[in-house]
Amino acid sequence: MIVQFHISWRIGPGQGHIAVTNGEIAHLAIVQGSGSCEGERFFAAEEAFRLEVAVRLIPSDAKDVPVVTVDTDRPFSFFLRDVNDVQPIFIPAYEVAVLVPEDQRSYEQIGTDIAERKLVSDYRMMESEPEESFENAAIHTRELKSETWLGVSRDMRIFEVGFRGIGAETVEERLWDWIQPRFHGHEATLPENEGKPVSYRYMIGRGIGCTTGVTRRLEDGCLPILYTEIADNDIRYHVTSFVSYEKSPLNRTTLKGTHYLIADGFGHGHMFTEGQAAERELLLSDEGDDEEETVLYSRVIAANKAKVPRYAWFKNVIPNAYVLNNDQSYTFDGQTGFVQYSEERVCCVSKLNGNALTNEETAILLMPGQTAIFEFYLPHRPISRLRAEGLMAQCFEARLEECRDFWRDKLNGAASVKLPEKRLEEMLNAGLLHLDLVAYGTEPAGTIVPTIGVYTAIGSESSPIVQFMDAMGWSRTAERALQFFLEKQHENGFIQNFGGYMLETGAALWSFGEHYRYTRDEDWLVRVKPGLLKAYHYLVEWRNRNKRDDLAGKGYGMLEGKTADPEDPFHSFMLSGYAYLGMSRLAEMMTSIDPAISDEIRTEAEALKTDIREALFATMARSPVVPLSDGSWVPTVPPWVEHKGPLSLYAEGGKWLTHGSVVARDSLLGPLYLVLQEVVQPDEMIAEFMLNVHHEFMCSRNVALSQPYYSIHPWIHLKRGEVKPFLKAYYNTFAALADRETYTFWEHFWHASSHKTHEEAWFLMQTRWMLYMEEGRELKLLTGIPRNWLKDGGVIEIKGAATYFGPLTLHVEARAGGRVIVAKVVCDSARRPESLSVRLPHPNSIQPVAVSGGRYLATDECVRVDAFEGSAEITLTF
Repeated sequence: MIVQFHISWRIGPGQGHIAVTNGEIAHLAIVQGSGSCEGERFFAAEEAFRLEVAVRLIPSDAKDVPVVTVDTDRPFSFFLRDVNDVQPIFIPAYEVAVLVPEDQRSYEQIGTDIAERKLVSDYRMMESEPEESFENAAIHTRELKSETWLGVSRDMRIFEVGFRGIGAETVEERLWDWIQPRFHGHEATLPENEGKPVSYRYMIGRGIGCTTGVTRRLEDGCLPILYTEIADNDIRYHVTSFVSYEKSPLNRTTLKGTHYLIADGFGHGHMFTEGQAAERELLLSDEGDDEEETVLYSRVIAANKAKVPRYAWFKNVIPNAYVLNNDQSYTFDGQTGFVQYSEERVCCVSKLNGNALTNEETAILLMPGQTAIFEFYLPHRPISRLRAEGLMAQCFEARLEECRDFWRDKLNGAASVKLPEKRLEEMLNAGLLHLDLVAYGTEPAGTIVPTIGVYTAIGSESSPIVQFMDAMGWSRTAERALQFFLEKQHENGFIQNFGGYMLETGAALWSFGEHYRYTRDEDWLVRVKPGLLKAYHYLVEWRNRNKRDDLAGKGYGMLEGKTADPEDPFHSFMLSGYAYLGMSRLAEMMTSIDPAISDEIRTEAEALKTDIREALFATMARSPVVPLSDGSWVPTVPPWVEHKGPLSLYAEGGKWLTHGSVVARDSLLGPLYLVLQEVVQPDEMIAEFMLNVHHEFMCSRNVALSQPYYSIHPWIHLKRGEVKPFLKAYYNTFAALADRETYTFWEHFWHASSHKTHEEAWFLMQTRWMLYMEEGRELKLLTGIPRNWLKDGGVIEIKGAATYFGPLTLHVEARAGGRVIVAKVVCDSARRPESLSVRLPHPNSIQPVAVSGGRYLATDECVRVDAFEGSAEITLTF
């Protein structure tokens, strides 16, 4: 079978070569311009040039789709099947078009015809739309509700709390209000339940009906103290839930925590060397029974809002209640209010109006305005009757107050951020505490495992967790979390903690480098240097195994291996990019304490960067171009060098659907990471190509599918100064993935893996970058904020946030009916930035008539202070 097409260049590309998979070049001829052809090669003069090509397809059983590669100084490829008589393959970036022989238009004519259609790419369309807001995003995205995790920090004895099926996985749980004790990633089991997980269930009010009537909120909008209101006709049930200790007061001196290795083993996907496994077993054998349990304290206040008497109902907490409510594994003692498996195994104590609950199921008649108070205290594991009596004597209000003080004390030790958008301010604080809630380790010092939801720590997914702790001034906590990766490091220098992932070594080195940028702590650096150098040498040996001639342009010097859940043992750009980023940061760290090794590492890192870029451009040349909404076509890049183009286009067949999306590997593990990893600059043409392809093929509302926070494109938007695309991704992602009442993040859109702190931490880091971002020796402030934050009365305040240049204080206020915006900045450490820029966009997009304190840059709507001396006061008058 012979297939013909023409290639039309605006200016001839010089010499070139054409090849096709599953076929051969049958004929080349010059239709326009001067030059020559010989076999598969051609020469074109520097003038308008058109080439006629005939391809003979070779019958094959291979799944490969015929792809034509045009190898010139600007090489490109395309699917032969994509050549059509409706719209030519038009690549303005390369000034070339591919079209059917019957289409006699020149390259310029094609460009003119497409321009007259006034098409706009989806990517550029965002620039013409109003700035995104949470309110608009919430209308257009799905709403996910999640159960709430409550605990005391550092301690892996966690409680999940859900109401009326929120977050529930089983039919039984969806029928009840419920509590699930957990040892981090695993549900707590009991011998009374044949060693299976136990879930405690109860019922507030009459039961499940046609309305849910449940609203929830965290105390102060951020503390791990859950307030729930259940509306059941005229009765309002107000529920307060939190976790504290059984006997001891909850404060920083009594906090005990869980050894990081023990907690690590209770995280899904954990990996141990033989030595680590043996050490953990020894720790477990010494752990024994805890003398004190963590306890879920819950109080329900039922209030009659009617003008006539009404009944309130309470069903007490029982283990593993089923549909028929006939479980016999426990007994209820109406004399004491105890729920127990045996005389010495009490699993819950309950009160009604301050006295022991006498009936497992209760109806109370309330007069108008009257209330009834139902309380239950649920230890993480059953306790003796003597301890249960002590628990029954606890004062709910006193415990609640100390819990408030405990969490507020943690926030008081972090940077303070106040924003015009209250939701985001609360989410920043709630997020920091969510990260801390599942960062396990013994107190007051020692290693912490920065876990990620039900999973253990991962060098890649834990990176934003540790980095946000650093950004909020928790440098000591971040240091302890980083120590986990050295404690778990293999003897050969390899860092691997989770599910066979191979990218943790480079990603962990990146986080070590970021920590050093924040702290400049050379004493710490000297202590961790041996482990960091072991990691470096491991990466070098890995690279050396791939310095083979047969890998030239196909992964030479790159690393091969699995990057995430899918078993893809290829030379992926994400894997090697993290190795480069980690080595680059390591070279930077070593500059002051070991200049010689720093130079060695930097040389090796730059060589790796060169190898990655050579493979990247060679792979892009082999990968088919794709159409955009503006009528143009752009090149593509696969996630690894062994493939042609995005996997989801099936150039070589395959089964690529995973985690609910056919584009997951292309998007979430794809080549865009190379921009974050500093292999590709944000303003390079290839970055533009990848952003366009990603937005149109792999996003909805500029949000990646499946596990969207694995996509790094919002950061790239900020680096490119693209505020509207950033805000589009920013708001639509968290509006769809985070519980809008409690701010708990899911991992996926399909209710998989709640309290996923990796996702939450990327949201937090996006917010950090939106507020402040370093670039070389310049500190850039408010780079991505919505302009409506600066309407009259709007205030933005940051106190004590950590930057690469030291602590930052910022106060911005819009005054005088929006006619004046004042910004005060202090960043006066010895390593303060050389220059400062503050973006201050007016809500009405107008330019100031007067500027003081710096040089106004109209294009960026920012004021630049070129010789920053540690403080600045800027005033814009409109």
